[in-house]
Amino acid sequence: MITPPDTPVLPAAVDLIAIGLFALSGALSGTRERQTYVTVAFFALIAGVGGGTVRDLLIGAPVFWVHDRLVAPVCLAVAMIAWFTPVRWYNMRMLLWTDALGMAVYSVLGTIKALGWGVPPVPAFLMGVMTGCAGGIIRDVIAGQTSILMRPELYVTAAALASGVAALMISLDVTPWTSWMVGAACGFALRAAAIQWKLGLPTHRGDEVAGG
Repeated sequence: MITPPDTPVLPAAVDLIAIGLFALSGALSGTRERQTYVTVAFFALIAGVGGGTVRDLLIGAPVFWVHDRLVAPVCLAVAMIAWFTPVRWYNMRMLLWTDALGMAVYSVLGTIKALGWGVPPVPAFLMGVMTGCAGGIIRDVIAGQTSILMRPELYVTAAALASGVAALMISLDVTPWTSWMVGAACGFALRAAAIQWKLGLPTHRGDEVAGG
């Protein structure tokens, strides 16, 4: 994987496990709808690498998984496992929590990577949000499901918090590793609170008169 020298990189095994969990969420979207293996594998790949792919294309970096011999096989293997096992085997609640952690970690890494490639702070912040959320959004749109972007739950907002904290800290000359840990912790904490207490953003009131 090609990264600028100051960009934090997860240990290879941890990175593959995290990508595999993202891929599993995509694969299960297909198996719950009784789709073919081709569809399940496509969803797994999109969920696993979609956000990072969009980010790398936009910032002009080599697409990370194209230069890694293990990422794509892991996503396809996860899809195969999901295809041959009953959906009831999977603890959806646990997957929700692991997804929350992965979203926070990769949102921050996306921001720091963008900054390392010379992207200004605000676009880099948005690249972080893209890294954490775009794969799931693309998966949901293709699957015909209500996207996380269209739901009031605090998911994209948590990714934005993680990315924003990291971008701010780096702009204040805090080290990338410290910025990553603090930003990821903030994003995960907000997402965890949203899961635990079903927190969400207020929605627009349409034609209702404020206070009426």
